Amino acid sequence: MLTTIDSLRPRPTEGIAGSADQGLQPLAARADGLVGSVIDSSTSLLAAQTHDIVRFAMGAPAPEVIPVDIFKQLATEAHDEGSFTYGATEGEPGLIEALVDVSADTDEPTRAERVVITSGGMQGLDLAFKLYVDPGDLVVVESPTYTNGSGTALAYGADLLEVPCDDDGMDVDQLERLVREAGRTPKAIYTIPNFQNPSGVTLSEERRVRLVELAHRWGSVIVDDDPYGLLRFEGERVRGFAEISPDDPLIFSVRTFSKILAPGLRVGWVDADPRLRQLLINAKQAMDTCTNVPNQHVVEGFIRSGGLQAHLEGLRKEYLTRKDAMQESIARHLGDRVRTTDPQGGFFLWVTLQGEDAAVSTQRLFEIALAEGVAFIPGPALSPSGRFDDAFRLCFASTTPERTDVGIERLARALDRARAEG
Repeated sequence: MLTTIDSLRPRPTEGIAGSADQGLQPLAARADGLVGSVIDSSTSLLAAQTHDIVRFAMGAPAPEVIPVDIFKQLATEAHDEGSFTYGATEGEPGLIEALVDVSADTDEPTRAERVVITSGGMQGLDLAFKLYVDPGDLVVVESPTYTNGSGTALAYGADLLEVPCDDDGMDVDQLERLVREAGRTPKAIYTIPNFQNPSGVTLSEERRVRLVELAHRWGSVIVDDDPYGLLRFEGERVRGFAEISPDDPLIFSVRTFSKILAPGLRVGWVDADPRLRQLLINAKQAMDTCTNVPNQHVVEGFIRSGGLQAHLEGLRKEYLTRKDAMQESIARHLGDRVRTTDPQGGFFLWVTLQGEDAAVSTQRLFEIALAEGVAFIPGPALSPSGRFDDAFRLCFASTTPERTDVGIERLARALDRARAEG
């Protein structure tokens, strides 16, 4: 049974690619860069457990807020014989039109020629790095970061440059200094600007403006990964990159319905320079031909029904309640033993151990906590170079306040055990 953080960790492939030793078929050199995902692997690990576990690990919407009954009804109404054949690679025309229509009432309107429907946000990231990154290119990532994104860049041979984050997101002054020290400019800058995964922080408008300026100075594309921007539940909205620099060819935006509707739909989209559209279609045709057609029809039907805004308002209220409940539970059970971020939206708290507890490895804490019945993602899994052994990510969105309190109490017991080990 899988019970340790090592069982989550992607296995190294160094020395395997291109070798036929021990009967292994020779692999492409790029196979060494396929690092996998600790986050996604946690799903298999948790499924293998036989005891009760409070699950703060996966960044998934709360099951009870997914509009399953509406999806079932839409599946009956929206599906016909045209739903079960191949669709246009760029996406179903009706869904693209619905996206354009709903965007018209926002601060970031778009046009059909800018949109390509993808199989979730991850395919959008894959398309971005496939189009822009050659082996050996420098790619900037936040530190900590969503390592499924950085792992995709690695799969295309990127050299990663980790840039620290603080409460205002990526430290753009540090970025400029680190790029200068690297002696070469980045091909791409990967950022999650709103309620960042895993830290929950938001990139300030001042830094967004500065980042666009640096991208133009260096000729770098900004890969703008924003799954959580529609889930702001408090605070003032920050202008997006498309508002700061409209129709900018150096901004490649990745979006998804996974966090606002349901991850199992596997429907997302990219918003990019129209001159890239045929290249995106060509690249996607080599992946999956088209995004799941029946699910595109369900999403279109949900948007057309007029229920999206009410659904988002409900999510914002619920997730604020759940964030507050997690922070209150942390204060009650852990007190000043930890410091957390205070996100104004999204799914995540970033927790850093304090004082003598900071000597505890969160990778070891993960193993003890799993035995106690609570799961999270350790900090080193959220840094390509394995930083943040004194920190971890908690998802507050997936659990009720009552269940959250049970999980945090178990986490406190696990921390006590880890401290006792010395």
